[in-house]
Amino acid sequence: MFADPRDYQIVFLATYLGLGITTRDWSIRPELILVLTITCYLTQLVLTVLFKPTENPLPALKSALITSLGLALLLRADRVSTMILAGTLAIASKFIFSSGDKHWFNPANFGIIMALLLTPDAWISPGQWGDDWWYLLLFLGFGGVVLKRVGRWDTSLTFFSTYAALEIGRNIWLGWTWDVSLHKLMSGSLLLFTLFMITDPRSIPNDRSARISWSASIAILAFILRNYFYINEAIFMALFIISPLTILLDRLKVAPQFNWYSNSGNNRIENI
Repeated sequence: MFADPRDYQIVFLATYLGLGITTRDWSIRPELILVLTITCYLTQLVLTVLFKPTENPLPALKSALITSLGLALLLRADRVSTMILAGTLAIASKFIFSSGDKHWFNPANFGIIMALLLTPDAWISPGQWGDDWWYLLLFLGFGGVVLKRVGRWDTSLTFFSTYAALEIGRNIWLGWTWDVSLHKLMSGSLLLFTLFMITDPRSIPNDRSARISWSASIAILAFILRNYFYINEAIFMALFIISPLTILLDRLKVAPQFNWYSNSGNNRIENI
């Protein structure tokens, strides 16, 4: 239906955000969403002019909107200034921390971690989506459409299966009931992370075997941080720590870099 796959992401992420606000009664204020969007847009425009003056900044505004939607879905804060900081640093990371045409970090993930580290009022609520089955089916259906266009099922599948195996194994070892593992694995934040954040072609390895080892490492580190250091933001912290290894893996395992050319022109997909 859409020539540019980023349009699918915008529709799906906006749908998730609308569902969360209307069916889950989230505490996020509408003005924070508006501030995030404006901040990401302005930062994208200004930094494109400064760092890439010959490039048309308008097409990249889609990626800025995707980043702002990702932050609105996952990050919570009490102050407008915290959201401005998160949005600014998320977009700025694409220009500052880059090698060639690759980012060191997923923009939304970078913004989330910086907000958590630098401000006193930022947090992530892993259970904000609840554990209803219809949310799971909705996430898998919408996420599957995007991943089909990107071709990065290997990354999502490796991460989720590794993380799930570790959680289920720990559950069996401790003699807990199955609902404990199911509750953890049906977290909306985990599913959004798996389907949209960890699959960003601009910040993950180009080679398939490298992506598999990379995503498995993130799952293992997230499991350790969550269950032995009791860090609620474990998956986001694990991605932040391991993401820079992408540059090294791309040099060790040379493979064609991801490019998406739609029927209407040169459009590259950007994840949250």
